[in-house]
Amino acid sequence: MTLLEEESLKLTEVQRLEGHTDRVWGLAWNPATGADGVPAVLASCSGDKTIRIWQQRSPSSTSFDCKAVLEDTHSRTVRSCAWSPSGKQLATASFDATTAIWEQNGSDFECVSTLEGHENEVKSVSWNASGSLLATCSRDKCVWIWEVLPGNEYDCVSVLQGHTQDVKMVQWHPTVDVLFSCSYDNTIKVWADDGDSDDWHCVQTLGESNSGHSSTVWALSFNSTGDKMVTCSDDLTIKVWDVDIISLQSGDGNASWRHVCTMSGYHDRTIFSVHWSKEGIIATGAADDAIRLFAQSQDHSVDGALYKLLLKKEKAHDMDINSVQWSSTGNRLLASASDDGTIKIWKLESF
Repeated sequence: MTLLEEESLKLTEVQRLEGHTDRVWGLAWNPATGADGVPAVLASCSGDKTIRIWQQRSPSSTSFDCKAVLEDTHSRTVRSCAWSPSGKQLATASFDATTAIWEQNGSDFECVSTLEGHENEVKSVSWNASGSLLATCSRDKCVWIWEVLPGNEYDCVSVLQGHTQDVKMVQWHPTVDVLFSCSYDNTIKVWADDGDSDDWHCVQTLGESNSGHSSTVWALSFNSTGDKMVTCSDDLTIKVWDVDIISLQSGDGNASWRHVCTMSGYHDRTIFSVHWSKEGIIATGAADDAIRLFAQSQDHSVDGALYKLLLKKEKAHDMDINSVQWSSTGNRLLASASDDGTIKIWKLESF
């Protein structure tokens, strides 16, 4: 990656998307859109119990319109949304203890499946790289793994118990079937199965004793190659971890993640969201209403790569920022969602 110089980058607001009537919790760019002449599509979910689908007017436009409102399915807050790798299904996780699966039918979306089983609020949902598995997590401290079957059937193949508190987020590794979860118990857990079996188990716990976080871990994200992970926390830090990717991709789900560095002193309020762009820029969204961008520095310290602050966008929103998501196509579009009820589309520009 080229060195991104602080003075040559700016984050420009290109549009504010309004329509939700409560805080906006989650965002997801459809991975099958935003390239090859296909306008980008973004999903958002909210405390107003709805999901909104936004579409770029044209591939070259920075204007987005609301194309659909998915409602009358969830009875409480919709906390998280995620598109399948094909972009054909959208999964939504709700405080009503269910996860809904939606499919587009013409210009409308219909709920084709409802996944039940968690005892209470579902906080996050994630698809694996091939779209064959879905993971959900909940305030009930459990992580569920669902197998995607033909005919919109979903079969729970494993209930993972190990966290001692509310599980905030689940995220599959981008290239191998290894699952990550982060929790109010201050840890990140790594889950893998024994090859062909559905016997999933925790292979590693990243906690305070091994350079982990000292408070709630809110989110995690991987770089494009999957050999690094970034995590963010209520302890006001973001941490970068790495793994021997060759070992991991050769089928060793037990390959250990190790702490590379901690970025502290940049945030003075809880960091709720972190996302790593295709070109290697880490974005954070926090309770101080600001968006910060970090990138690897060319100066290497003794203990590995240093990361530096590229820019800080003060007052990006009027209230807490709950989610930041880079477009999956590398077009330098960033979406942010806030307690202020709005979504903003930003473009990272050189000047």
